[in-house]
Amino acid sequence: MRTRVKICGITRTQDALKAVEFGADAIGLVFYEGSPRSVSVENAKDIMQELPPFVSAVGLFVDPSPKYVASVLHRVTLDMLQFHGNELPAECGCYNKPYIKAIKMQQGVDLKEQIKRYNTARGILLDTFDPTLPGGTGRTFDWTNIPKGLSKPIILAGGLTPDNVWQAITKVRPFAVDVSGGVEAEKGIKDVEKMAAFMRGIQSV
Repeated sequence: MRTRVKICGITRTQDALKAVEFGADAIGLVFYEGSPRSVSVENAKDIMQELPPFVSAVGLFVDPSPKYVASVLHRVTLDMLQFHGNELPAECGCYNKPYIKAIKMQQGVDLKEQIKRYNTARGILLDTFDPTLPGGTGRTFDWTNIPKGLSKPIILAGGLTPDNVWQAITKVRPFAVDVSGGVEAEKGIKDVEKMAAFMRGIQSV
């Protein structure tokens, strides 16, 4: 089975279209003002209007208020939600949308227990732990800490680049990979050559 790809932190329509051209299955739109890759609702709407069929749009949130998520969903047609904070399972699942829950790979985390806890999630995203950042650290974590035989689709994130994505897929065999900073020219602006190289790295496995 081929590895699915989400290119996250999209802030421009041209970057979204290039990501799709190179074969991305999904794009990520960050609705978190603390991120340099955040998008406004109006910007997100403009991107969505140009997105072709059969490409998923994922909205990323960090400990949002229900009112804020509802206001975004009222104006932007997202296919899936992604939660990167300390949201409880009930908070993630109350919007009548499929969701992904990000788990930070810090010492002592019990992934099997977390998967059981977020049993309504469509998938679990594994990211690098940072005490101050909810994501986008640009650093990998120790992939050998991921147990085998997990019961949910695993999305691997954290420090992926065109140079290491083939190794990540070979070692982890995730359902999908999620990249943001590893294919940027600068924060929030994607690099066309890096996106193309990233997709070539996946296809080479």
